Amino acid sequence: MATGLRIGGVEIFPGEQRQLELPVASLYTDTQVSIPVHVVRAKKEGPKVFICAAIHGDELNGIEMIRRLIQQQLKLLKGTLILVPMVNVYGVLNQSRYMPDRRDLNRCFPGSAKGSLAGRVAHTFLQSIVRHCDYGIDLHTGAIHRSNLPQVRANLDDSETLALAQAFGVPVLLNANVRDGSLREAAVNNGARVLLYEAGQALRFDELSIQTGVRGILNVLSTLGMIRKRSHKRKVEPFIANRSDWTRAAASGFVCEFAKLGAYVEKGEVLAEINSPLGELIQQVTSNRAGIVIGKQNIPLVLEGDAMFHIAYFGSAADEVVEHIEIMNEQITPIATQVI
Repeated sequence: MATGLRIGGVEIFPGEQRQLELPVASLYTDTQVSIPVHVVRAKKEGPKVFICAAIHGDELNGIEMIRRLIQQQLKLLKGTLILVPMVNVYGVLNQSRYMPDRRDLNRCFPGSAKGSLAGRVAHTFLQSIVRHCDYGIDLHTGAIHRSNLPQVRANLDDSETLALAQAFGVPVLLNANVRDGSLREAAVNNGARVLLYEAGQALRFDELSIQTGVRGILNVLSTLGMIRKRSHKRKVEPFIANRSDWTRAAASGFVCEFAKLGAYVEKGEVLAEINSPLGELIQQVTSNRAGIVIGKQNIPLVLEGDAMFHIAYFGSAADEVVEHIEIMNEQITPIATQVI
């Protein structure tokens, strides 16, 4: 028999849906800041899953993904779904990646009730949400002026995590170690299996990333038996990259870019040219190995040492990865915009 779930002093019982505010701290103006939480519980016991966004406050795609999930009014067959559209509310208010104390919240877990502001938010989120859960999906985008191809990062050496990552349904899976102080590390240490979904860029809604993410989340919930099985028109096959590298600028200047996100590049292929303000060619940026561009800088200015192209390596499967990136793009349909 499923029992009550207590979050922020609110009891949510089997078969209930509740929206609540999880208090974290106040602004200078004595305005209370709270983390919004939407909880859906089935009558039948089952997996407990958290889905969160905006740990980095300028990464907005995930907020829209969760809004669309809430609008669907999902009917769970079993288990509990905890949706958290904004973890770093302060960052969203300021359109900033960071907390007001300039800390990266995703390097402050597990946090402390008596630590820094970022540490206190991390502690509250971990103790109030994550510790209840068996699984999690953490939604991210590229940093400011960078775009990421839709991809899932996880510990793919764990068979159950690998199965969920494959079910998500994106072409690129990265076998990624956890980072010290990250939510993923803290959740794994609490016994949860976590997927990190990266797609799009900061401070922008990207429809490909959003639709792909919503569909991927539903695929995972279906795989866990929490919602009804989903049909697929054309299945997007996932491919695992065990290594990826950033190609960096060896000089400063203005960028003329040739390689696009999702493109296959050969070893030695020219990815971009760096020019002086007067048009003199300073450097040709070339690929160190053959692979797929899964992330790139968008701003056409670089300083020496800046990361420009993130390339994942798939060996002989690279052509198939490109094919399934095209399938993913074909499956995305435009969303009509309502003018109010």
